[in-house]
Amino acid sequence: MTAIPKSPPPKTRGAFKTGVATAQLHDSAALHVTGRASYVDDLPEPPGLLHAALVLSPVAHGELLGLDTAAAKRAPGVVAVVAAGDIPGKNDIAPIVPGEPLFAEGVVEYAGQPVAAVIATTLDQARAAAALVTVKVKKRPALLTVEDALAARSFLCAPMVIARGDAERGLAAAPHRLKREFRVGGQEHFYLEGQIALAIPGEHQDFTVYSSTQHPTEVQHICARLLATDFNKITTVVRRLGGGFGGKESNASWVAGAAVLFAHLTGRPVKLRLPRETDMIATGKRHGFLYRYEVGYDGEGRILALDAVLAAHGGNTLDHTSAVVQRALTHVDNCYWVKDIRATGYSCKTHTVSNTAFRGYGGPQGVVILEDAIEHIARKLGQRPEEIQRRNLYGPDTGLEAPYGQAVDATTLPRCVDQVMRDCGWAQKRREIDAFNAQSPVIKRGLGLFPLKFGISFTKSFLNQAGALVHVYADGSIRLNHGGTEMGQGLFIKVAQVVAEVFQVDVDRIAITSTSTGEVPNTSPTAASTGSDLNGWAAHNAALTLKTRMAELAAAQFGTTPDKVEFRDNHVHVGAPGSNKILEFGELAKLCWLNRVSLSATGFYKTPDLDWDAAKMKGRPFYYFSHGAAAAEVAIDTLTGEARVLRTDIVQDCGRPLNPAVDLGQIEGGFVQGMGWFTNEELWWDAEGRLRTVGPSTYKIPGSRDVPPVFNVRILEGAPAGNASVYGSKGIGEPPLLLATAVWTALKDAIGSVAGHKVPVALDAPATAERILAAVHSVRTEAGP
Repeated sequence: MTAIPKSPPPKTRGAFKTGVATAQLHDSAALHVTGRASYVDDLPEPPGLLHAALVLSPVAHGELLGLDTAAAKRAPGVVAVVAAGDIPGKNDIAPIVPGEPLFAEGVVEYAGQPVAAVIATTLDQARAAAALVTVKVKKRPALLTVEDALAARSFLCAPMVIARGDAERGLAAAPHRLKREFRVGGQEHFYLEGQIALAIPGEHQDFTVYSSTQHPTEVQHICARLLATDFNKITTVVRRLGGGFGGKESNASWVAGAAVLFAHLTGRPVKLRLPRETDMIATGKRHGFLYRYEVGYDGEGRILALDAVLAAHGGNTLDHTSAVVQRALTHVDNCYWVKDIRATGYSCKTHTVSNTAFRGYGGPQGVVILEDAIEHIARKLGQRPEEIQRRNLYGPDTGLEAPYGQAVDATTLPRCVDQVMRDCGWAQKRREIDAFNAQSPVIKRGLGLFPLKFGISFTKSFLNQAGALVHVYADGSIRLNHGGTEMGQGLFIKVAQVVAEVFQVDVDRIAITSTSTGEVPNTSPTAASTGSDLNGWAAHNAALTLKTRMAELAAAQFGTTPDKVEFRDNHVHVGAPGSNKILEFGELAKLCWLNRVSLSATGFYKTPDLDWDAAKMKGRPFYYFSHGAAAAEVAIDTLTGEARVLRTDIVQDCGRPLNPAVDLGQIEGGFVQGMGWFTNEELWWDAEGRLRTVGPSTYKIPGSRDVPPVFNVRILEGAPAGNASVYGSKGIGEPPLLLATAVWTALKDAIGSVAGHKVPVALDAPATAERILAAVHSVRTEAGP
């Protein structure tokens, strides 16, 4: 056994204060605010770099007769013009089910579909030459709306059904029934960093691709598919994304695949960066939905039965649509018990861009049905919506099982609702608003409440896995790598805190490194609010392996047993007989190295207890549920339809948060993004199927002045950690977005006040000024003089 080395005393470190459940600075915070954070377009350009630009279809549907590329090929700086026939492997970039071409072949199926690309020595030359390509298309009739697709029975996959009991019998027996139809629109991701990839060829037909992606492994697979090569020939590297929100889960893969294809064909590095307009035209968005439902209820407002149709606007290929519809169906119940229920989901095929993953992934589109029903039930019965919400919450007096068979733990749900109503002073606020509306003929205020139950896990069970790689160096510093991607959400610092907690060392001893398929293979996407759960556990397991090895060496060195070795406050305490040896963490690391103990370990984690039958739509698709509640106060101008969110109060169950500062930021940002979806973010296609909202001048995301001036966010204190994830934490990426439903309900409350809340309010989303004005007119007309 090698003796303890004699070396200069290491830097003295005090008490350990940077593990889990502490507020730590985002690892890139200083770089973000100073503009020094490096993204793909900031990387030094390699010698011989070429730039690419896409050629897009000008029509929504038609037979592709050919391309006239002569003028483009003669243009200055042009190296190549690439189309489908130049792809050596499969012309297929589909993330889940095959059938989505990189470049159109034979037929075009949406206005904006890539049909070719131009590669040139500068970006300006590539884009100028791309504009010279003539796309020859024989137009065909196009299906452009969900209604068109439903009428034509145009579907991307078979309908899906979640059911419990007998919805028809339950409706027939219900004392009261109502039918409704409404719509919610899609949403553009509008990440600050657009889609981009840089592909660099290597020596043996291998490639390194720097991609702004949430799914490095999918990038690797699609690049390999296009080139007909092995996965090990493609290494995807990701340091950070300038936002993703689901838009870079699969769309980034085909952008990277195109860049690698161009690098393969030219033998030179190639960068493909989509300008904002092309990005918005050619990449998918949140799915808009059409709803048709019938609900049965009693005189107290208890919901007895529901029969609902959810029709998703899928676009021209499947992409993520089937999975989005599946998650929407599993969230139709939200946090309400319905004894007899049937929900049918349709994935509608249209000749528009293929819609894709977006934060919430169908959950936001699922929960709105019962909120709409509750508002209508309340007005029909002369009650307040919050009373109907309370009466139908999951609990011992109603039921504790979701329609698909999973048990519901509703322990924290009523606590969230009670807390948020106390925080906003609900009863007093309601009296104030009623008094204000009674004396204000033009400006009307409204109050809305929304309770939430959101399932955490991928519904495709195989995705619920993660790997990590941890090195401890001989000086006690640590290197961490895992399969998750950092897109501003604070994943990297959270996982680093997990490793710090295992070793009980300061988090600044941990080097956070770029995600790479060359270091951790077969990664799952950073999505579904599972990033910290999956990668945190994987890193925990890798660190625990190393900690165990180090403890065994310390025990052997000092004549005791591993259970007498304690890691605490940047030190290792060894309880040897007759003495208590204390080493700095770095001292023990060096001792392990000298004694040939491996200080490198991989970690793996797979989420337990998942059991989901997608064909039967039964089982346990989620490891746990995240609960929360939001209250929103709004004001509307009944003459113009303009609206403003005045105040928001949120209570969110985060379990035992890994980093409460990061979680608070996620809650605030998620809510505002959801608020945008419900209010001012409107996608608009013209009669020819061309998207016309293609930039910030025509597509309006919330700005700083749209954020509620009173914005109170509370993380639920003392939440049980039993049914949660690593160190008792819960995923927080998506649930807060759904809490913005409170804004929608508040807007309906304000509109309803025009007629003394005697008339139910029909309000599609986004609730633009035009829709609010139309709803005000409709309520006044129905109420009469």
